[in-house]
Amino acid sequence: MQGFSALRSARLTAGVFVLAAALSGCAGLFPQTAQLAEEGPPQGAPREVELTQVPFFPQVEYQCGPAALATALANFGVKVTPDDLVSQVYLPERKGSLQVEMLAAARRRGMVSYVLAPRFADLLREIAAGNPVVVLIDQGIGPLEYWHYAVAMGYDYDYGQLILRSGETERRLIPFALYEFMWKKSGYWAMVALPPQRVPATADETRWLAAIAAFERVGDARGARTAYASFLARWPDNVNAAIGLANAHYALKELPQAEQVLRRAASRAPDSVIVLNNLAQTLSDQGRDEDALPLIERAVAAGGPFAAAARETREQILGRLAKKTR
Repeated sequence: MQGFSALRSARLTAGVFVLAAALSGCAGLFPQTAQLAEEGPPQGAPREVELTQVPFFPQVEYQCGPAALATALANFGVKVTPDDLVSQVYLPERKGSLQVEMLAAARRRGMVSYVLAPRFADLLREIAAGNPVVVLIDQGIGPLEYWHYAVAMGYDYDYGQLILRSGETERRLIPFALYEFMWKKSGYWAMVALPPQRVPATADETRWLAAIAAFERVGDARGARTAYASFLARWPDNVNAAIGLANAHYALKELPQAEQVLRRAASRAPDSVIVLNNLAQTLSDQGRDEDALPLIERAVAAGGPFAAAARETREQILGRLAKKTR
C-alpha cells in the first residue's frame, strides 16, 4: 500500500499513525479509504482543495438537514436560510429530514439535485470541481443511531482528512477512515444541488438525465431548457434529452426552436414515434399542417406504445387541414 503522502513524509502526526494502523489491519472496515491510499487522489484532482467561499449556517438542534441544504444552495447564489427550508424538509416526529425531501426541496429552489454514486473518489472529484456535497452520516455509537447531514467542502489527501461544514462547527476536520465508517452506514449517500447550467463532474449520462426530468416536473420550463441544453453540450447524441429540450421550448411557446431541436433528433432517430409525433405537432401548431401530415403518418404506421398518442395527433392535424379546405 502506498499510503497517504503524510505517512511517508516529515508531516506525520499521531492521528495519521492511527489511520495507518487502521488501514493496514482493518481495510475491510474502510475499503474505499484503503483504495484511496493505494491509488492516490482521483485522476485530475488536486491533492488539496478547500471551498472557502461555501457559506456556513450553524445548525439548530436536530435541524441539520435544513442547515446543510441551505449551505449547498446558498453557495450558488440562492437566497435562502435554514429557516426557509424547515417546513419543506424537517419532520418533527422524526427529528430529522428524509433524503427524498432534501432532493425535492432543492428542485423547488431552482436547482437540479443529483445523488452521487456511492464512491469516495466521486465525492472528492465533486469537491475538486467546486461543488459542495451534502452527505448523510451516522454519528451514533454501537447500536444507537444518530443521523446527521453535513456539507463536504474540502479535503487534504496528504493528511487523509475531509473538511466539513457540520452542525455548529464551521470547519470540521475528520480523517478519511473515520468519515467512511460513519458514511457507509447510509449506503455512502451524498448529493449535489447545482444550477441548471452546471453538470456534475461525476455525472452518469442516464442518471443525470433522470435528475433533469425530475427537476422539469417541478414546472420550471426555463430552468429545464437550460439543463437540457447543458446536458446536450456533453452528450449531443442523446435523443431523449433532445426531446426534453424541445418540450421545454414548446412549453415556453418557442416553436421554431422546438422544431430545430426535433429535426436534429429526427436525423439521429428517424423512426422514433415520439420525435415524429412531437415534430408533427410543432409544425401543425405553426400552421404548417401539410408538412406535419407525412411525419405523423410515419409515426402512426410505426405503432408501438405511443401509437395512440400519434393517432390523436393525426386526427387533430387532419381536422385542421379539413378546416382549411372549407
